[in-house]
Amino acid sequence: MPVLELNNINKSFGSLIANKDITLSLEKGEVLALLGENGAGKTTLMNILFGHYRADAGEIKVNGKKLVPGSTENAIDAGIGMVHQHFTLADNMSVLDNIMLGTESLLAFRTNKAKAKEKIHKLSQQFGLAVNPDTYVADISVGERQRVEILKVLYRNAKILVLDEPTAVLTPQEVDQLFKTLNLMLAQGLSIIFISHKLHEILQISHRVVILRRGKMAGEVATKNADRDMLAQMMVGREIERPKVDHLTPGKIVIELKDLSAGGHKQQTPELKQIRLQVHEHEIVGVAGVSGNGQSLLADVLSGVQASSSGNLYFMGENISKKSPRELVSMGIGRIPEDRHQDGVIGDMALWENFIIEDLRKLPFWTFGWLLNEKACRNYSDTLIKTHDVRCNNMDIQANLLSGGNMQKLILARALSHNPKFILANQPVRGLDEGAIAAVHEKLFEAKRKGAGILLISEDLDEIFSLSDRITVMYHGMLSKPVDIDKASIKDIGVMMAGDLALAKTIQEDSHAA
Repeated sequence: MPVLELNNINKSFGSLIANKDITLSLEKGEVLALLGENGAGKTTLMNILFGHYRADAGEIKVNGKKLVPGSTENAIDAGIGMVHQHFTLADNMSVLDNIMLGTESLLAFRTNKAKAKEKIHKLSQQFGLAVNPDTYVADISVGERQRVEILKVLYRNAKILVLDEPTAVLTPQEVDQLFKTLNLMLAQGLSIIFISHKLHEILQISHRVVILRRGKMAGEVATKNADRDMLAQMMVGREIERPKVDHLTPGKIVIELKDLSAGGHKQQTPELKQIRLQVHEHEIVGVAGVSGNGQSLLADVLSGVQASSSGNLYFMGENISKKSPRELVSMGIGRIPEDRHQDGVIGDMALWENFIIEDLRKLPFWTFGWLLNEKACRNYSDTLIKTHDVRCNNMDIQANLLSGGNMQKLILARALSHNPKFILANQPVRGLDEGAIAAVHEKLFEAKRKGAGILLISEDLDEIFSLSDRITVMYHGMLSKPVDIDKASIKDIGVMMAGDLALAKTIQEDSHAA
């Protein structure tokens, strides 16, 4: 008998059908991968399973018993645990307090921390999840935080784990450790639903793959009978091939950072410490690193949002350290921000308004410096919609109604429309499906061929290695010396991401010696 059954699950939000007749099962000791495009219905389905949403129709059974719908408490009592992509830990509390939070009655005279520590120690030993219960969460690494999240659900006696994009912010070494932990769980009879966009990881860890497309079941396949191309095609409904990198001869220096330093951002990001970097025409330089090591601050400085405290920033030989974001855009710098919803578009504005928002007071969109030429704006937007395949009903809909992939196409179209000489691409495909990833990558390669220099900031090493000509690693606000792509390995870059920046110098010296 399956440990989990979802039978004919249906869920709609107004006219939007999120899930339609979804039926799937999970066996004891099995990893079931859940795959689908953005908006395919994966998150909605898992929210129904965990009790955040109540299905319009259908039922869920755990070990043959019907699960009370719309109750997170009942889902936890039934042995279901969910580890979200974005960690839900309190930084100002200890690991122990985070794990215990919500597990004891508010009427209890006092908490039994000694007993809790003993249980955490036993779980840590059992599943290879080493943590210090007395350490504050603010002082532990990303990989350790994920261990705490997993311990939280195991502490509540979960037997079915839902892992949503669990490797998104991990180094390769941390991914290997996570997979070892998952295999230990499987050996002890736990079952796992694994949600990820990384097809090679799905092929590595899962036993079966269920594919959702537009809210419906698009297929199911045993992992041993699948390959990457098959899964990509099942996911998007057509054959997908990511474009291949073409290493070109670098041209002039486009962007140069000379001993650039900047203060901490929002008291969360480390300071940038005397960064040196050059990006040339016809090249993509990839910045790898675990989230929170200064990448966001680096992007803010390059965008003109944050001023540097010392050092200089040059664009085509001109010092632009004091330039505003508007001035940088007008000079030929294109920006693809990390958070497309918060920084990439104004969600309540129409598509055509978002297309021209960086061209305010420019001809032909504005006449006399203050009067908007709406016809010219609409004609321009219509051209970009067609050339960049932005799929929408019309250009008057609000930007926040677009899917993630189409919103990213809008941002790309706006950033690339004036053939910028430098492009800051910050997490350009985060959370996108295979079809959207291929489209974004091709646009970046096209800009590179036209002569742009591109700085790619990404936490996805597959993307870094697929697109870059040279790779540098950011760790605690420091930037390693760039390494030629043919001299770098995922293992070495992973070690550097964990803090061994000295390795970059060794690789670089070996490269020069060769």
